[in-house]
Amino acid sequence: MPSPGSAIPAVELPLDAAGNTAGAALMSLRERLGLDFGFAVEIDKGIPFGSGMGGSAASSVAALGAANALLDAPLPREALYPHALDGEAVASGGRHGDNVGPLLLGGLALCTADRLLPIPVPASWHSLLVHPHAVLETRRARQALQGSYALGEFVAQSANLALVLSGGHRSDAALVRAGLRDVLVEPRRAGLIAGFEAARDAALSSHAMGAGISGAGPSVFAWFEDADQARAAAAPVQAAFAAAGFDSDAWVSPLDAPGARLC
Repeated sequence: MPSPGSAIPAVELPLDAAGNTAGAALMSLRERLGLDFGFAVEIDKGIPFGSGMGGSAASSVAALGAANALLDAPLPREALYPHALDGEAVASGGRHGDNVGPLLLGGLALCTADRLLPIPVPASWHSLLVHPHAVLETRRARQALQGSYALGEFVAQSANLALVLSGGHRSDAALVRAGLRDVLVEPRRAGLIAGFEAARDAALSSHAMGAGISGAGPSVFAWFEDADQARAAAAPVQAAFAAAGFDSDAWVSPLDAPGARLC
């Protein structure tokens, strides 16, 4: 990436480096460190566009992780966070850490504008991710959130978040079950995703601690106390999307999976 005008060959993605999440993140890093060299970037990514699977954040973090390894004095993961946010901003319109944070640290992470904290969870807990073959652009999903919210909704959402965080720290699945419910965003986005409610309910009926929209959607996530439960739930969740007319893919992984790393 010799200059801000460098081109990045891609399909359905910005060709200007400054408008691409990987390019913007590297430009932010280079400016902060005063580097006198740039980076040539090639990305081979298996995350569908507009899937709610953190594709834009993945490019940002992967580029930073690779570039960081080339530095004479690599930065700690936490120090890459603001640059990952700069990359994510060009795709989502804001410096949102919900995806770049976990990708940097691995596992669950509590992300604010300037802090990145790991959240411990039992090694046995697993997540199921089901992606219907549909596209929901992040910007459109964010538009659905415009408007006013009741104070009670914010109070309930904050209480639910506190339960989930406490459940992770205490390894208490009952607390997570009580709190892993989105009363703020999900009701406004659910109508954008055909088959979502049936898919979510299928996961909950299959012993999920909780389930909801992954990122901006249309993918759906569900948390389970072990891998066997997560694998068993994949079929009924996919069947719900099939009934809505969509094929889908499913993945199961531990909640404490590692973050971005060199291969």
